[in-house]
Amino acid sequence: MHGQVDAGEETVQARWCRDVTEARWFALTVFAVILLNAALLGVETYSGVVAEWHGWLWLDEHACLAAFTAEILLRLGAHAERPRDFFKDPWNLFDLAVVLCAFLPVVRENTTVLRLLRLARVLRTARFLPQLRIVLVAVARSPPGTLSFLLVGALLLYVYAMVGWVFFGHHDPGHYGSIGRAVLTLFLLTPLDGIGDAVHTGLELSRWSLVYYASYVLIASFVLVNVLIGVVITSLDEAREMEKAAEAGAGTEPGAGAGAEPGAGAGTEPGASAEEVPRPAVGPPDDHPLLLARITAARQALDALERDLIRSAPTPTPTRLAARTADAPAAPAGEAR
Repeated sequence: MHGQVDAGEETVQARWCRDVTEARWFALTVFAVILLNAALLGVETYSGVVAEWHGWLWLDEHACLAAFTAEILLRLGAHAERPRDFFKDPWNLFDLAVVLCAFLPVVRENTTVLRLLRLARVLRTARFLPQLRIVLVAVARSPPGTLSFLLVGALLLYVYAMVGWVFFGHHDPGHYGSIGRAVLTLFLLTPLDGIGDAVHTGLELSRWSLVYYASYVLIASFVLVNVLIGVVITSLDEAREMEKAAEAGAGTEPGAGAGAEPGAGAGTEPGASAEEVPRPAVGPPDDHPLLLARITAARQALDALERDLIRSAPTPTPTRLAARTADAPAAPAGEAR
């Protein structure tokens, strides 16, 4: 009995924490605290304000830390029945790491690390802004395609830098005197900044320099940049699909404490556990309209088939009825009676 009461209390507490963390006012409050923390970081860059309001700034910083700690505790309480679900969310891990690191003695003694840690709290705004979260997820998913882009770009820079060193190294050593300077020059020319001066300088040496710069600009500034944009857009599409899948999963997944109804143990025996109580299996609500539509279509098809069979059946005539009556065997006397 005591175990059942404790489990019921834990369920009630988990439900309360879940209701609080899923409330809109809770998200707005945490978002406001994050913005306040960011504003305090900006205020601390003014030495005069820090010297005059040092005590208040210290108090506000600890108040923000207390608010973030309470938020993490509430989120942990909401997943009390299934703690693994809390650690499956990368945003929960990030928030937990940011809050826990603030309590480490090594971090608190180092002012620079502590300020960087406080600055990391600003990134937590992505948790409450879906569009910003999608962009961050897209950036996190783009490294594979970005690495391929960087590899192709590095090869292109190296090849054109070697060609530039061969043709312009003696005449323009300031820009093409070595492979390092040539790579730096071409990298700065990628956004087309200073391309006019480079073309004029090259034309003074040879007219073929126009082909060199034109081909480099077409490949590096247009083709590769468009490839990079395509990689980023693909990552954004994948991030949007992941966000939709996460929202759909959160909407269809039942709550952790939904299985235990209040007072469910009142009608059971004292020794019966919650797992022994049979519960009807309830399917996803999205399947019922589809099932009803299929049943309706099957009924309509059967009705149409029945009508076709009735139409195609031959109509019995008087002659056929008389022939059937003559061919039918006589019924026994017992049956006639």
